[in-house]
Amino acid sequence: MSRVKDEARAEYKRKDLGKGVRGKYLERYAKGTNLVLLNDKVAKAFPTTEAVNEALLGLLALTEQTARITSRSKRPPRKTPEA
Repeated sequence: MSRVKDEARAEYKRKDLGKGVRGKYLERYAKGTNLVLLNDKVAKAFPTTEAVNEALLGLLALTEQTARITSRSKRPPRKTPEA
């Protein structure tokens, strides 16, 4: 593995920066984000955030319409006349 040349300015000393803490802000960051990894095929079909959101919002609207159409009545079933 090749080493990247340290291009920090001379006035910046590592010892002055203190000890770093891995993942220090991870929990706070995770609460404010909603990252999703897309399958390669999906990423090609929806290359932008807007395209993904538009498609998903359309799918949600469709499911809501379908649920209203196919939902069963809340009325009790009719009594059939006895023979």
